[in-house]
Amino acid sequence: MDTDESERVTPFQLQFDKPIASEIKIAEWNPEKDLLAMVTEDSKILLHRFNWQRLWTISPGKSITSLCWRPDGKAVAVGLEDGTISLHDVENGKLLRSMKTHTAAVVCLNWQEDAEQIKDNSASNFTYEDRTSRFFPPPPRKPRMPGLVSGDTGFMDDGEDSLRELNTSSHQRFNILCSGDIDGSICFSIFGIIPVGKLNIHDISICSPQMGDRVSLQLLSASICKVALSTNLCHLIVMCLGELSNGAVGPDNQRMAERDLVGFHCLLLDTSIFWKRKNELHQVAQQASNVEDLTEVIRSSLSVMCKQWSDAMHMFHEKFDSLSTLIVDHGLDSTPQEEFLSLLGGARTSPPVHQFLLNSLGEAGLKRVAKTVCSTGKELQLIVLDHLQPAAEIIAFRMGELRGLSKWRARYQSIGLDTTLFDKATEKTGTLLVQVERFMSVLSSAVQQFSNFFNWLLKSVKILMSEPSDQLPPFSSELVIVFLKFLYDQDPIKQLLDLSDADQNIEVDSETLERVKELIQFGGFSDCEYLQRSLAKEFQQMESCFKEAFQMPFTTISKKILCKDIFPLFPHASLTELASSIVPASISYYMETSHAISTYQTHEPRVIDYISFLIPDESFSAIPKCIGIIRGFMHDGKDAEKVYNSPEAVLLRVPDNYHCVDLSLYKENQIVLLLNETSTTSDSSENACMMIVEANSLPFMSIDRSSTVNSWKIHDLKDSLVYLQLENEKVRSIPHSIVAPLAVSASRGVACIFATRKRALVYILEEDEDEISDAE
Repeated sequence: MDTDESERVTPFQLQFDKPIASEIKIAEWNPEKDLLAMVTEDSKILLHRFNWQRLWTISPGKSITSLCWRPDGKAVAVGLEDGTISLHDVENGKLLRSMKTHTAAVVCLNWQEDAEQIKDNSASNFTYEDRTSRFFPPPPRKPRMPGLVSGDTGFMDDGEDSLRELNTSSHQRFNILCSGDIDGSICFSIFGIIPVGKLNIHDISICSPQMGDRVSLQLLSASICKVALSTNLCHLIVMCLGELSNGAVGPDNQRMAERDLVGFHCLLLDTSIFWKRKNELHQVAQQASNVEDLTEVIRSSLSVMCKQWSDAMHMFHEKFDSLSTLIVDHGLDSTPQEEFLSLLGGARTSPPVHQFLLNSLGEAGLKRVAKTVCSTGKELQLIVLDHLQPAAEIIAFRMGELRGLSKWRARYQSIGLDTTLFDKATEKTGTLLVQVERFMSVLSSAVQQFSNFFNWLLKSVKILMSEPSDQLPPFSSELVIVFLKFLYDQDPIKQLLDLSDADQNIEVDSETLERVKELIQFGGFSDCEYLQRSLAKEFQQMESCFKEAFQMPFTTISKKILCKDIFPLFPHASLTELASSIVPASISYYMETSHAISTYQTHEPRVIDYISFLIPDESFSAIPKCIGIIRGFMHDGKDAEKVYNSPEAVLLRVPDNYHCVDLSLYKENQIVLLLNETSTTSDSSENACMMIVEANSLPFMSIDRSSTVNSWKIHDLKDSLVYLQLENEKVRSIPHSIVAPLAVSASRGVACIFATRKRALVYILEEDEDEISDAE
């Protein structure tokens, strides 16, 4: 016996054992790189390399409830307690996007990309090429607010490239981020940024294919625990807690047993619309994401312009309002405009104007105000030319393409592209461009009049000071009069920019309105009142039309996601008590051949689902310490006529003196188990083990689905338990007591385990320690 023990190979090479400062509640390996993202108990996100070098740490300021990686590993999605999902850059952890898609804590995330390459087959598929780059330069960035350092405005400037790469999705495989919350809502987002569907499992009609359409099932008080989208995007498996209310009617019109099943359930949702229309959805999502980014450029531009102009006008009025005070102090009954007009007309300078120009304002003050106002006007012109106008032009092009696609009803009507809504949205982009042109005209005129007014005042100051004024720029008396009548105490620039005054109509002469109405007859805009709106109001209306147009695909797709099947897993007396504890569970999809599962008589490899979960001892008291594995729950969504096959299941019994802490499905249909040794004395145990079980070699049994929906079919497997033995499996002893989570990377072949004494142990699952030692 001693000889056998000495010759036994120690599986799984221990790479290192490192102390950690905080307890870890979530841990996920990057699918493409040797990086591990961890969430601490105080909701900080840590990113470590495989050698345990820390790359960055961030704290969102809110409780983190879930985390997952984008399939290419370049961004990480974080679910928060308030229902927000934030995307962070893998390089530095900076925020790329934040979306409030839920109203409750986001407890699970799954990001899946289309596993099938988009082939250039004109008969079935078509590829999309973004043509915008052919006609336009690179899209503009959001303008910086003057006086602020990088990072003080929304998205950080040095993260713009990452953000742009995140949203430039034409070169990416089609991928969807699925998220579930504790209130039963599931959301879908293309590329993690464009919402494309939402449903609540309380509201869906639950059916089972073996019991016919007359079955009426409903989940009450349900909350999502785990979601997993299949690699072909056709199905979503959902593990949830809830009360399954059974009000079904049998074949003989007899009401079946109304026994509600309270506990853990598995749902199968039909998401085949994502597979059937992935190319169309890819194109719409790519356009929508870019339109959304460009809309943010316009919003930021308007905000920066409004702030800059407001600051310049504040300085102007702060200096010139003192003239009104001086007029009152001298007992005169006039206005500053009248006093300036009198001065312009050659009359003698009144005492308040004389005092204002020489003492209160002075030459230096006048030059400072003139420089501020005129330079601000030029900066606004640059913002329009470099940011706002290019963004509006590209939006108009993209919305025009979407409008054209909406007319291709055979392909795009099924995903909700509405021609009428996109006609309206396209027109709004056109009216915005007209408003931009008008704003530039008003701005140019105003800046010219301000400059002319300041030139005249400067010459007046020089004359009052008896200094030569021949070298000063010339001025137009007529423009000074226009300025004093229309610009001195009015602000058309603010009227066009200020969102708070966006509801105020702009006066337009009747002749212009009549001309606009006449243009409608020649194919002009159907809205003839747009000139009465400000630029800010026009932008708001355009954005509102965009939301309405893109809401239709969201609503259409949401209605096409249906519940296809349900499998009750195990009961629990209290949903509240079960929800407060995390049930270890794992869902994965593998390529299987026909011989792997007896019920699938096919000759081509196909995707098969594996669902594993730990059954609490109180659920089935007669079979404690058990792990359930189900495979083949997913139906083939590509062929609606395919004969339905029953799933298979097996029950595993954890070895004596051990209890399962966490589990994870691994590649090649393997399941990794974390087992803590159960203490037999008053002292706490400090021993554990990690075990890999070959799922393919387990004696799966076919599940009779005739009465699945009103009974716990897993319990029927109690007489065919598979007892796991340490000596028969691949097991690595761990000299620590361990806790969840277990972080396993199928692509990298590594596992990270966390000990109760705040240590992290990383193991290489593909290499045995003894073999490495011999090689060295």
